[in-house]
Amino acid sequence: MQAAENTQPSAASVPRPKTFFGLAQDAGRQGFSRPAFNDDYVARFPEDSYGQETAPNARAWRVYVEEAVAFDENVVGQSRDGLDVMLVFAGLFSAVVTSFLVQVSQNLQADFSEMSALLLHDLLVVQLAMADGGTVNVTTPSINPAEKFAPDAIDVWINGLWVVSLVTSLVVALAAVLVKQWLHRYMTFPSGTPGLRSHIRHFRFMGLEKWRVRIIIGMLPIVMHISLMLFFAGLALF
Repeated sequence: MQAAENTQPSAASVPRPKTFFGLAQDAGRQGFSRPAFNDDYVARFPEDSYGQETAPNARAWRVYVEEAVAFDENVVGQSRDGLDVMLVFAGLFSAVVTSFLVQVSQNLQADFSEMSALLLHDLLVVQLAMADGGTVNVTTPSINPAEKFAPDAIDVWINGLWVVSLVTSLVVALAAVLVKQWLHRYMTFPSGTPGLRSHIRHFRFMGLEKWRVRIIIGMLPIVMHISLMLFFAGLALF
């Protein structure tokens, strides 16, 4: 009896289950565990009869549809997540660039309020001199309204950089919207036989490869980085 009691593990030696914010990790993982995928198509789908290997309901088309759905969910799902983030970021960034551009674009034209203030100052100086009884020396005004306005080169550079940055970010947003619509159409399969669905899916996949949609999705972050660099370059000159 005493030997049996000595073999029982103490409370300090028993390993405690790992917890995350008070929840057992093993219990939390069970809720998110995915069921095992049975890829034994020989057991899942019955064997085709002789001469029906390419029929609309043949095993080959069913296997193709199963594999295509798994492949498309993986590839298109990752692309959709990246496009959603890119679309939100491009929209917010375009709004920020627009607010800056509205302010600096005023430097490309003459400031008529400042011009009016200078002319009124010259007129006030002349009137005060006449009121004191002194002589008035008619000189050239502080500013000539008839003179052609020429903006500073630094203002032209800032506006040019930020306009290009805004256009680039809007192009990224437009491309993201178009690609999302295309992917939504790509994942929509009509009802029908496995053979018909396989042909439609392959036709759309060939279009996906022909138009280099995945390359376009990969290029969008690069174009967005270029837009950011242009904005920061204009911000450094501001």
